[in-house]
Formats: sequence, C-alpha cells, structure tokens
Amino acid sequence: QVQLVESGGGVVQAGGSLTLSCTISGHTSDVIHWGWFRQAPGKEREFVAAINWNGHSTYYGDSLKGRFSISRDDAKNTAYLQMTDLKVGDTAVYTCASRPSTYHSNDIRDYDYWGQGTQVTVSA
Repeated sequence: QVQLVESGGGVVQAGGSLTLSCTISGHTSDVIHWGWFRQAPGKEREFVAAINWNGHSTYYGDSLKGRFSISRDDAKNTAYLQMTDLKVGDTAVYTCASRPSTYHSNDIRDYDYWGQGTQVTVSA
C-alpha cells in the first residue's frame, strides 16, 4: 500500500519561508513523478509544482516559479517544496501527490497517490 506523508506546514509571516516534505512508502516502482497541489478555502485545488521521475525537469503553477522550488531526494524517497517570500494568498492546504510515470501532468486526475495535506497559513 502506497502512502505519502507530508510535514513542514505551519504558520509564517508574510515574506517568510517554509519547506514542505513528502515521503513515500510502500511503492514498487522507482519511477515517481511528484506533484504538489494546494487548495485554499472556497477555491478549487490548484497545481503548484512538479518534478519528473529523474529530477531533470521541474514545472510550476502560474506566477509561482521564482518563489517556490521543488526538489527530490530519491535516497530518502522524499520530495520537497521550498516556499519563499510567502504571501497571504499562499494560505492553503498543501498536498503532495505521485504518479508512476515518466510524463508530466498538472491535472489532479492523473495522480494516483495522495498525502493527507498540510496546512500553510501566511499571516499579514
């Protein structure tokens, strides 16, 4: 049974930084495409970032590149989302996801496994 466990959420002041982690277990494939999504209250879940199976390509949601950075450590079966210069509008539940594919997708329907989500709150 594949499980994704996130950590690193919390409360931070605007302009601050947070790094989220997501560790996968129970997987049988070494091909893991990681994604991060977020959902703010009253809004649809949106794509934040993704990193492909070999770490050579990264993808970001609109206007997030430059402030957010996704990375992976395959030795630890973990993906990271480093968030800097956080804004009040970044407040959301952040959820990691994975798919055993070499192809990118920013569509939530294409991801097979999901974490439980972690709250990120940015205060003014």
